[in-house]
Amino acid sequence: MVQELTRKRLSVQVQEIAEQTTTMRSLDWDRDRFDIEFGLQNGTTYNSFLIRGEKIALVDTSHEKFRQLYLDLLHSQIDPSTIDYLIISHTEPDHSGLVGDLLDLAPNITVIASRMALQFLENMVHRPFKQQAVKSSDTLDLGNGHVLEFISAPNLHWPDTMFTFDRETRILFTCDAFGMHYCSDVIFDENLSAIEDDYRFYYECLMAPNARSVVAALKRMEPLGTIDTIATGHGPLIRIHLSELVDRYRRWSHEQNEATTSVAVFYVSDYGYSDRLSQAIAQGITKAHVAVELIDLRATELAEIQEVVGRSAAIVIGTPPTEGSASEAAQSALGLILANVKSKQAFGVYEAGGEVDEPVMPLYGRFIDLGLSSGFGAIRAHRPETPSGAPTPSIYKQCEESGTDLAQWLTRDKTVQQMKAIDVNLDKAMGRIAGGLYVITAAKGDIKSAMLASWVVQASFFPLGISIAVAKDRAIEALMQVGDTFVLNVLEEGRYNALMRHFLKRFAPGEDRFIGIETLTAQNGSPILKEALAYIECKVESRMDGSDHWLVYSTVEAGNVSNPEGQTAVHHRKVGNHY
Repeated sequence: MVQELTRKRLSVQVQEIAEQTTTMRSLDWDRDRFDIEFGLQNGTTYNSFLIRGEKIALVDTSHEKFRQLYLDLLHSQIDPSTIDYLIISHTEPDHSGLVGDLLDLAPNITVIASRMALQFLENMVHRPFKQQAVKSSDTLDLGNGHVLEFISAPNLHWPDTMFTFDRETRILFTCDAFGMHYCSDVIFDENLSAIEDDYRFYYECLMAPNARSVVAALKRMEPLGTIDTIATGHGPLIRIHLSELVDRYRRWSHEQNEATTSVAVFYVSDYGYSDRLSQAIAQGITKAHVAVELIDLRATELAEIQEVVGRSAAIVIGTPPTEGSASEAAQSALGLILANVKSKQAFGVYEAGGEVDEPVMPLYGRFIDLGLSSGFGAIRAHRPETPSGAPTPSIYKQCEESGTDLAQWLTRDKTVQQMKAIDVNLDKAMGRIAGGLYVITAAKGDIKSAMLASWVVQASFFPLGISIAVAKDRAIEALMQVGDTFVLNVLEEGRYNALMRHFLKRFAPGEDRFIGIETLTAQNGSPILKEALAYIECKVESRMDGSDHWLVYSTVEAGNVSNPEGQTAVHHRKVGNHY
């Protein structure tokens, strides 16, 4: 039986999913942002689980925004003081946000987690608690057949992650891995077509930068034998399409690892905003089809760090702390990195946003002195408009664009080779496909972007719709997800040169695209170019994967023409395999 209590589009749900095993789900219907600037179209959930053997275990808690709803639901299921174990899959706040509350209700509970997670948790709750560190192959017998086996799965996508497998029910509790941001009161993955886009998007945002760790976790899952259910931390639980969805993770991760060029992004977990900023940079790198390894300086052996530096084409590092519990390990790792980099490598540095960061410009200068090439300018996380030091959305966008710029620079020779590989006659023939000239403009919060486009066509009459091909590594791509709005500005024949030259130039990460350009504001908030022949306000309805481009279908909501006699500018290319 499903119970649900609704309050301002936050709700909770409980249902038995196997013998003596219950899921308690916190449904966040309206959340539209998660982890940096990743847009959500279908909200998200935070999933928690009760296992009742002779002893009782709770797997993960919930986000603190659900405090009263979740605790009321927990009380309706069990007396919290009778819970014997709290299993922490990882310490990311959206899953461990109510650990302190649970310790108040169950002071004798034993917290089960990886050693690193317990260290992080001590800093979060600021009180002593009963604890037990576990590693791969360790077990915990709850009785009634519920023997829990633990599997180390670091960096998915948190450095302290572990899986838990119940041998009785064949349920694997994986927290973030295999999850998705998809809010529905349907418990399981019944409709594959409804969830697969969100499943892929979640993988690309959070798991692709950790593809090596995904492959390692998949190998550790093999000895478990048959898995009947994957109980994820976000979205529906995976049971009906389990083999298919696990195989997709395996295929995507192997494809990511086959990339011959990779970038190491070093950060210090649980310090400042280092983890979030590193994720944004990694997301930008993977958009340009370059592999990434996210390495926590605090939690990685020095020998492994040295190995990663040696095989990477570029090094990106967040400023480590100079004081505090994490400083000694982080500074040792930084010294090792500086001692092992090579002049043929590129680099990037960013402020972690902590209170005792190593200064970013001296660190930048140390890499320059060692002969490395700068992949992007030093990123400053602190801005005057945020006295708290929290990075703004524009800073996160700058990080993403910086990662993309670095990846494009690393693959420039390969890109030229690919362009030369196509048959010359075919290349010229493809170039005879003409298109119009347009500028796409979009805004979301304090972030604005623009892109010169020619691959635009009308796609439907009822409703009026258009399709646009947008390269996956374009900065504006993040502002053109399903549900987002934008403006299609139509350039006029004979009057487009100035606008075309302006929007053809390469902008620095985070640079304002509209300096020197006169604009108005559309009803949907996006800029309208005053010199455009016409503008059309659009809303993204769907996106189709087109290899190196997204094919974006959008419905039309409004529009106007500035010159009824004007004609759309036409673009004729000489070749068909690059812009």
